[in-house]
Amino acid sequence: MTKDQKNEVIELLKGKFSQYTNFYITDTESLTVDQIGKLRRACFSKNVEMRVAKNTLIKKALESIDAERFSDVYESLNKVTALMFSENPKEPAIILASFRKGSKLERPMLKAAFIDGSVYTGDDQLNALTTLKSKQDLIGEIIGLLQSPAKNVISGLNAGNKLAGLIKALEERGN
Repeated sequence: MTKDQKNEVIELLKGKFSQYTNFYITDTESLTVDQIGKLRRACFSKNVEMRVAKNTLIKKALESIDAERFSDVYESLNKVTALMFSENPKEPAIILASFRKGSKLERPMLKAAFIDGSVYTGDDQLNALTTLKSKQDLIGEIIGLLQSPAKNVISGLNAGNKLAGLIKALEERGN
């Protein structure tokens, strides 16, 4: 690979790292070409972008953006590396878990995940990442919790009107 080609790859990766706030670093060593193809198709169907690149080029791209921000990711850059970029932070984890379950393989393994500024390292984090809630999900839950007391007050007031109407009807009956 020439120096110009390496610079091209670094620039492409810089663009991806800047575009997405979530990316996964996976180990795809020992997967066959056919298995990699299946993984790519699974990613494509879920709007997850998968890229394979040399670890040194990935590190250079990350360092050129913000060396300190991504420092916890560098030790994961070894062996064969495939990057997965996604807007949805848990989609790559779901793809990895279902691919491994369907193919009964240990690979691809999660080396690290960078999600909204937090780093999750190690394959043991995969199950936790499949249940991760998105920012929109959390905001929706908070809004629901905030609306809940107001709904209770309104329904209490409505019930109070019904109760007052019932008492008035009973009072009129008694007269």
